This record gives sequence, C-alpha cells and structure tokens, in this order.
Amino acid sequence: MNVASRVGASVAALAAAAIVAGGPAAAEQQPLSIVATVGMIADVAENVGGDCVAVTTLMGPGTDPHEYQPTAGDVRRLSEADLILYGGYMLEEQMSEVLGRLGERRPALALMEAATDPAELIADEEEAAGIDMHLWMDASLWSRLAPTFAEALAEFRPECREQAERNAEAYVERLAALHGWVADAIATIPEAHRYLVTAHDAFAYYGEAYGIEVIAVQGISTMAEASVADIRETVDAVVETGVPAIFVETTINPRTVQAVAEAARQRGHAVEIGGALYSDALGEAGSVAATYVGMIFANTRTITEALGGDLPPLPAALADWAEEWGLPSA
Repeated sequence: MNVASRVGASVAALAAAAIVAGGPAAAEQQPLSIVATVGMIADVAENVGGDCVAVTTLMGPGTDPHEYQPTAGDVRRLSEADLILYGGYMLEEQMSEVLGRLGERRPALALMEAATDPAELIADEEEAAGIDMHLWMDASLWSRLAPTFAEALAEFRPECREQAERNAEAYVERLAALHGWVADAIATIPEAHRYLVTAHDAFAYYGEAYGIEVIAVQGISTMAEASVADIRETVDAVVETGVPAIFVETTINPRTVQAVAEAARQRGHAVEIGGALYSDALGEAGSVAATYVGMIFANTRTITEALGGDLPPLPAALADWAEEWGLPSA
C-alpha cells in the first residue's frame, strides 16, 4: 500500500473511532485532547493544530522511548485522550502491547507510519519493525508528518481544516529552511573530521541527509547493552579516523562513550567528549532544544563546533525563532 492509501486508511479509521467515541460534534468548541508519546510527535501536533488542540507529552526530556514502560497514570491519561499520537515502527517498543490494546478502544494514530513509505526508509533487519525509526533526524523527512496530521485533525475538527492546512504548510517551509541550514553547517566541517561518533545508532538519517558518516557504539535500539567488542570496534574507528570529538546522548548513560574516549587516549589519540546530543527526546522546557527545530539546531551546533566547522547564520524563514533565542539569522 502506498503512502496516500495508508494515510487515507488511517484517517478513515480515526473518523470511525471518533464517531464511536462521541464524534467531533460532541465537543466542537473544545480543543482536541491529544496525548503524544514523545516530544517530537507532540511538536508536530502543536504547530499544526494550534488552538484546536491541547497536547500532552507522555515521555519528557531525557526519557528513552525504546525502554519506556507506561505507569498506571500514563495508561489513564492515554485512555482519557480524544486522540493518541505515537510514532510507530516500534519506537515505543515496550509500550507496543499497551498501545495496541488502547487503539482498540480509543482513536490512535502511528503518525510516522501513516506519513511515510517503509520502502523509502532505512532498513534494519535486527529491529522488530525492520525499520530505523529515528526519522526526525532528517528535517525534510520529518516535515511529511505535518500534512498527515492536518488531515487527521480535520476528521475530528472539520472547522479547523483550513487553519491546520495553513499551519502545516508553514511548518513544512520552516523545516525545509532548517534542512538546508543543517547541510550548509555540516559542509563546513573539514572532510577528514566528518565522522559522527555516538552512543547508539540514532543518527543514520542525519548522516545520510547531511553528509556525515555515523559510527555508533550500540545499534538502533537501546534495549541491549553494548558489548566489549562493540566498544573495541568503535575505539578502532575513532583512532583510525582521528576524529577530534565524540558525543554522548541525553537519553543514554554516557559510560560507553566515555569508555571509548578513554581507550582511544590510551592508544595515543586525544579525543574529547564534544557534548551531549538529543537523540530520542527533546530538551528541557526553557532550553533551546525544547522544540523540534531547537533539537536539530542544538545538535548541529554541537556537532559542527566540536568537529571544527563554523555555523552559518540561520535562514530568514527561521528568523522569528532565532530572535526568540538571541541567535543570528540572515
């Protein structure tokens, strides 16, 4: 089934579920109550839905969605939502059974699955879904979720259709500008240093989209611990490439990356910890990484500066966001 067909099927299912749950007319004047599993999904819903939605994020900053197990309170919040939004492709691996059960009773949408064609994504046979689920690392790819959500929202709030479609178009334009800026920033890193060494393999889409080779200690999921062989292989790559910095992640214990850095130093290569990257969760409220745009900006700034590149000014399409954070723009 192609993307258009799957989106249509998803939205039709949501419409039917909305009727069963009381339908859009039941609370026409109230914002649609949405519980999103992760901050990146919530960001799409908030930006596209505007005042037509009230979005709650289940997993906050620093939370690993691969390992997260819902509490009784989480299940209650999900059960009370007008719409459950989750990523799919087994991103919420430990929640899959709960989401499946809730999806039989409440409207629920796997937004990444509805918006993308698996044939276009990075395959990984070791994962349950057979797909690398870290789509948000490519801003252009992530922008596809906006019109898909706008279409779904219109089934619940028909009066919000035009607003949602306008917001989705603006979101897509903003992410297109972000996409180009990230590519320009990474291109300033000396070619010999264009290696991104991280704790787990969450940055493959980033590497593919922006021209930097990714080396990870662990695989896509964090469910399995890194082995001594994994660490040794990463140390070999760090020493061989001579990369000046490697990176920890905000959702993963830094010990494996620290072990890689220490072992590389013992072999005569003075590699540094270049900073913490946001891989599977947004940053703390009030930080520059608290939104999706900010997450990608913060990661790119950390990577570019640690590896010897120079940040270009942010594009005019991001001027309002840049001004809010006191950042230079074109």
